[in-house]
Amino acid sequence: MALSISAVVLLAIIVFLLVKKSGLKAPHALVCMLLGFYLASSSIAPSIKQLTTNVAGMLGNIKF
Repeated sequence: MALSISAVVLLAIIVFLLVKKSGLKAPHALVCMLLGFYLASSSIAPSIKQLTTNVAGMLGNIKF
């Protein structure tokens, strides 16, 4: 659960910065958000969740 909240906050910050600095238009960001909602309710959602969990686990194991 903590990973999901962190990912949402991180992605929200990235989208905010893209809208403000890189010229991403608000309608494009809205379309991306809607795509995320539709993907979350699709049959591919468990695979996406597993992939992000594995990537986060790999990043968490990196020693700096």
